[in-house]
Amino acid sequence: MKSKRNTILFVALACLLAGIGMGYLIFGNSKGTVHTSEPTPHTDHLEYTCAMHPQIRQKEPGICPLCQMELTPLGQPNGAQTTQLTMSTEALKLADIETTVIGLGSAGEKNLKISGKIAADERLAIAQTTHFDGRIERLFTTFTGERVRKGQAIATMYSPELVNAQREFLEALRLKDNRPALLEAARTRLRSWKLPDAFISQLESSGKIQREVHVVADHSGIITSRQVSVGDYVKEGDVLFDMMDLSRVWALLEAYESDLPHLPLGSQVRITTPSVPGQSFLARITFVDPLLDPESRTVALRAELDNTKGLFKPGMFIEADARIRPTNTTALVVPKTAVLWTGLRSVVYVRQPNTTVPTFEFREVVLGASTDQGIQVLSGVQAGEEIVTQGVFAIDAAAQLNNQQSMMNRMVQAKNAGTTLSMQPPPIPPGFSSSWNRVLREYLLLKDNLVRSSPDEAARQAKKLTDALLSMPTENMPTDFQQWWQPRSGSLLAHARKISSNQQIKLQRKEFLFLSEVLIEVIQIAGKTEAALYIQHCPMAFNNQGGDWVSSQKEIRNPYFGDEMLTCGVVQDSFP
Repeated sequence: MKSKRNTILFVALACLLAGIGMGYLIFGNSKGTVHTSEPTPHTDHLEYTCAMHPQIRQKEPGICPLCQMELTPLGQPNGAQTTQLTMSTEALKLADIETTVIGLGSAGEKNLKISGKIAADERLAIAQTTHFDGRIERLFTTFTGERVRKGQAIATMYSPELVNAQREFLEALRLKDNRPALLEAARTRLRSWKLPDAFISQLESSGKIQREVHVVADHSGIITSRQVSVGDYVKEGDVLFDMMDLSRVWALLEAYESDLPHLPLGSQVRITTPSVPGQSFLARITFVDPLLDPESRTVALRAELDNTKGLFKPGMFIEADARIRPTNTTALVVPKTAVLWTGLRSVVYVRQPNTTVPTFEFREVVLGASTDQGIQVLSGVQAGEEIVTQGVFAIDAAAQLNNQQSMMNRMVQAKNAGTTLSMQPPPIPPGFSSSWNRVLREYLLLKDNLVRSSPDEAARQAKKLTDALLSMPTENMPTDFQQWWQPRSGSLLAHARKISSNQQIKLQRKEFLFLSEVLIEVIQIAGKTEAALYIQHCPMAFNNQGGDWVSSQKEIRNPYFGDEMLTCGVVQDSFP
């Protein structure tokens, strides 16, 4: 019995020693660290990017050189779809997304609108000259803008040469019976100086020499500049006044190159102007500029208008309407709000059928003619598909922030498979909305200054925007909100300060583009505003790269071109 117990103890001791040996083999060199079969993630190849400018890539964390926002890590590719964005039902409601099933329909007529200005007809420019040497004794027209009629006395001159010519005429008059040819030569000489017949008749009947002679207008017109003053001595052929006949004026229009096939020489347009409300004027295009403006991508057109009533004045803004019927009258037509433009690319989002959660696919489309009913789509979508018609800008912004293909982010890496973007904003703390609305008001005034192409006013207004941003009470707000707000407020401040410290309108507009991109993102998260706001887009801005801005009016007033292309743009989204 005793030997049996000894055998059991020996076996137990052997098992214990074997266990200790196995443990040493497994854990002996770990120094307390447990090894697992899962690999440790490496960050050697991690890239950082900017949520607002995904084209920025660098190996280390830092600040975006364009918008001054902090760079964020870029997800690693895994082959998932980069053209499809999956949203939760809550995010769909938050973004206020609306869709429409498209189908074949009649394209109808297009009401093409072209903006432009009234200009003087260069062929009716007049230079009123003097026809003899002399000294200006008196001026009867003294300021620019004064209307002059043909035959009206405009100045009085003393001319010694003319006084001698009158003496010769009176001497020839006394010898007319013996030398009639001499009298006719003296009369012809006076007429060569454009002296009226009434002057010669009075000289012949009175026999008295006139020391001062009236200079009369050769044509009717408006004085545009005065070249002489009282006491000046002028020679034959010198210009006294520059004048312009405004009985007929030009309508100078700017048409995009895509609209040129619809506006041939001789086509009819209807002109309207705010200064003559309720009236329109028919005109025909008489000239098409053979050269294209490489920056605005427009061609100058010219039509002629009768202006005998003086309704049109040079420099006046006008708008021309032309009715056009597209060649392909039966086509796929989508609402204009469904399309995003960026340079030469056009983008729509198509809702995918038979999905458990809302899914939208990024599509590049080829557009045809724009009509009153919408825009023709030549390829990219098919009849029966469901496209986003409201909130498309919010979906595109979400795709860009999620590192997927979007309007401004064409080449991207794949996101993690199965990720659903919630678009859940950080809670907006009390007190933020009132101070943020002040920032929006200052931003809208800055936009108006850029529309008017006033760099000095824009710089002053940008300073007010900076003060509004600095006065926002965010120090005592929740930590998660501050972490979200600080990089964005820093970016807004950086661009506003650059605008306020720069007097070059081109640089101000470039900074305004970056400022608007950040501001749009904040508006999407902050939600309610004092009044309706519209996100507007100009595809021609910055050499066809495109640019967005926010406006309180639905009517397009372009801050990136000003008067050059005042109405270039389209409304892409709105915030009620």
